[in-house]
Amino acid sequence: MEISGDKNPEKETMTYKDFWDWFLTKEKAFFEVVRNRENIEDQFFDIIAPELAKINSGYYFLSGMRDEDTAELIITVEGDVKKIIFAEELIAAAPEMDHWKFTALKPETHIQNVGVRIGDNEFTKDNIYFYSNEIERYPDEIDLAFVYEDFNEENRSAATTGICIFLDNFLGELNFATQIDTFTIIGKTEAQKELVPIEKLKEFLLWREREFTEKYKDQQISVNDDQFSLFEGTLENGMPLMATVNASLLNYEAKASYPWISVLKISYDGSDNEGFPGEKDYNAMNAIEDRAVELLRPEDGNLYIGRETGDHSKSIYFAGKDFRKASKVLDQIIKQHPEYTISLEIYKDKYWQSFERYTIH
Repeated sequence: MEISGDKNPEKETMTYKDFWDWFLTKEKAFFEVVRNRENIEDQFFDIIAPELAKINSGYYFLSGMRDEDTAELIITVEGDVKKIIFAEELIAAAPEMDHWKFTALKPETHIQNVGVRIGDNEFTKDNIYFYSNEIERYPDEIDLAFVYEDFNEENRSAATTGICIFLDNFLGELNFATQIDTFTIIGKTEAQKELVPIEKLKEFLLWREREFTEKYKDQQISVNDDQFSLFEGTLENGMPLMATVNASLLNYEAKASYPWISVLKISYDGSDNEGFPGEKDYNAMNAIEDRAVELLRPEDGNLYIGRETGDHSKSIYFAGKDFRKASKVLDQIIKQHPEYTISLEIYKDKYWQSFERYTIH
């Protein structure tokens, strides 16, 4: 398999169907390139990259022969949660083609076939172990320690990279990106619990996932009695900050049932107002926020947490049962407002630790 990334993005837009219609006109030539294992980068990846960039940014690709008659194209987003839905949708839209298999995200691999080498460091099932840390305040958090037998301070960076690549291949891209909340990489001398062979990791994660799903399956949240609180503060750089947050939600007992936090951050020029927006930006950003709240509805598993404004930016926060709807809605909003620099971050935070500074006891 070879890998490449998105290059030379163009402004022109394309639908999933447009891309696959275009791919069909070239698939025979692409198949020969992959089968011959020559010039895949410039005769395949460099050709599809600008076409995919017309759909969205963040696509990467792997390709190789599954057997003598079938080439495979894997669309990956390198674990970027906010891009996963776009890989899944692209592959779901792919037509049936003789001699081709299309796959969304790097699939999981049998552990016997997973091995990574970085410099002099090798990472296999025989030298990687793990154990789980229990966090008293956050019992649903999956916090793991991965123990690398040959770990030392000199190879810390290589060990981190190697184990992440190992897990990405062993668990598969989707599971590695979504099933583990936090982890550390340590050596045997630092281990504080009995070591578990790495091949038992999938079984452990599935057990924790079943336990989590069972615990929260009947949880329903009421959004009819929302109470918003206004906070004022000062940032570390001395700039003032104002925040409006849903205090009712912050006291919700089962926050972990909405573990995905989305942050839409809009930058503006607040140089005339101590970092706060002028009237035009204030009204425009409120309209953007209202649209996001309208589209990310509680009945679809999304909750509006609130907003922070100050120091030339406004951050709008949502929590969700899943990350896919927020990824699509907020990505579309960003594209509809090129007049602003807008970024999107989506991450897992089962206990909404991001908002503990606003919790009213």
